[in-house]
Amino acid sequence: MIGRRGFLALLSLLPLRAQASPFALPLLKAPTGPMRVFHLGHSLVGRDMPHMVRQLAPEGHSYNSQLGSGTPLQDHWEPDLDILHFYQVNHPPVWRDAREAVGSGEYDAVILTEMVELRDALRYFKGARYFRRWADLARAGSDRTRIYLYETWHPLDTPDGWLKRIDGDLEQLWLGGLAGSDSRRNPRRPAYLIPAGQVMAAVVRAAEDGQIDGMTHREALFARTSEGALDPIHINDLGAYVVALTHVSVLYHKNPVGLPHQLQRADGSPADAFSAKAARQVQEIVWQVVTRHPRTGVSP
Repeated sequence: MIGRRGFLALLSLLPLRAQASPFALPLLKAPTGPMRVFHLGHSLVGRDMPHMVRQLAPEGHSYNSQLGSGTPLQDHWEPDLDILHFYQVNHPPVWRDAREAVGSGEYDAVILTEMVELRDALRYFKGARYFRRWADLARAGSDRTRIYLYETWHPLDTPDGWLKRIDGDLEQLWLGGLAGSDSRRNPRRPAYLIPAGQVMAAVVRAAEDGQIDGMTHREALFARTSEGALDPIHINDLGAYVVALTHVSVLYHKNPVGLPHQLQRADGSPADAFSAKAARQVQEIVWQVVTRHPRTGVSP
């Protein structure tokens, strides 16, 4: 359970609701069964996180994806642009051509994310334009497909400060710069938010305040190279678990408290896991963040 200090820290998230979009979001109902989901993005989606989502979601959940390395939405859209490491990270049956998949109308949810540095994506890679194009393609495919924006994070060593970037980027860059014009054009079918960056920040703040069993620092969520050096952007199994819990909570409107914490990676090997106590503490944080932000579409 989260202590008093941690709970008070989490209450600081309440202003997020006051920063809601200028239009009233249509309410979303919880899905009545397993979903079919398409993930479009890059290495901050990765192979393991969607596989963890499937293990945490109701039986029958399925997914496909198209990924790259640091890939902007523009490069996924334009056929004459190369997707970095395409053949290394995309393999059937998980991979499906993104244009075909998103426009097919066969998915209950399409989850889009953009490259980071997000400022560069917006300035140099026309992030907002291509977000609209992908979202419109999903809308044209089916009137029942839900569209989601997966908010990620910048490197731990970002000069502006990692927590500061997460705190400041959500409204200004993710919801404003990237998805803002799409939301204004489609007030009845906006893109909803999977606030993984906000959850990562909340978990880190709780851990560094002594509120997560066995975890004391943010680096515990991030991968290491084979030589043991910290990878400042890519998450490890613990980070993937946090992000997967966030996806499941938003997609299914499901309180994740009590969900399994010992999962497998996409290759079938056992993933590193939080202790049972820490997993419950993380699950509680996920649900509080998800239900306190109106763009998730999840009722508080």
